[in-house]
Amino acid sequence: MTRIVIAGAGSIGCFVGGLLQHAGHDVALLGRPRILNALRDNDLRLTDFTGLDLHVTPQTLSDDPAILATAELILVTVKSGATADMARLIATHAPADAPIISLQNGMDNARCLTDALPGRDIRAGMVPFNVVPGPPGHYHRATSGDIVIEQGPGDLGKTLTSPALPLTESDRIRAVQWGKLLINLTNAINALSGLPLLEMLKNRAWRRLMADQMEEAQRVLRAAGIQVASTAPVPMTWVPRILRLPTPIYTRIAASMLRIDRQARTSMAYDLREGRLTEVDQLQGVILDLARAHKIATPTLAAIHRAVKSVEGQGPVTPALSPDQIRAM
Repeated sequence: MTRIVIAGAGSIGCFVGGLLQHAGHDVALLGRPRILNALRDNDLRLTDFTGLDLHVTPQTLSDDPAILATAELILVTVKSGATADMARLIATHAPADAPIISLQNGMDNARCLTDALPGRDIRAGMVPFNVVPGPPGHYHRATSGDIVIEQGPGDLGKTLTSPALPLTESDRIRAVQWGKLLINLTNAINALSGLPLLEMLKNRAWRRLMADQMEEAQRVLRAAGIQVASTAPVPMTWVPRILRLPTPIYTRIAASMLRIDRQARTSMAYDLREGRLTEVDQLQGVILDLARAHKIATPTLAAIHRAVKSVEGQGPVTPALSPDQIRAM
């Protein structure tokens, strides 16, 4: 049994933390009072597209970062914009020998943690699945995939894995993260569409928009000499071609690659719905910065980034744009 502190009890943090506790670990959730109070009143209910349905009573809930002092392992699950603040809290409170794993979107979170916490065992990670918040205390895994973390000492992959939460280690975690970033570019499109992810994917116009932005991003990464590991059962270069196929053919192929249930929306859709800042700068923004450095035109990526920034942080909103409206931006 390992004492694990989840540093950021949001959707991913609560879902992963709950499954780790169910597997026998001693888990503490560090988060905001709004979420923790809901868990005190309702406990955790964890469901997913396979029929998983677990009820877990959290062992430790705290909004006091001093709880980090008890950690044997820390999983950082805050939004990218909060990484630097969490690093400072870890530096102040956490034992120096506690490994730290970043289970966050974006490319620079592990590096941010490493810069702020020199000499510590810090590893990048990749969470492929989407977690949808439901009623208070209820978190639903709506898409498939297994967590991957950076390879290192201590066999952490074996320590953390369980039947409900398979987890592997990789010595190519940077390439794995770039592959996930390419997939996560869809987050912004889904947020702008106002549609459930599955409904959006059944529309060829939306898939063509996804394909165009992914091809632009792949051109940029090739120019920058960046290696990409596919997080899908096919090479990433095939994905735009698959997206552009007629819907009946696409549906048959996609069913063998990824499982998505009807509840799935991307995390960025929930950010806009709740009036929060998004991670679009850590996704589209990263590619746009590289594109400028290598003088590569990325009109689709730029339009999507601009569309998100036009509504981000302006209060709760659920955009309902069309692909043509986004391209026009």
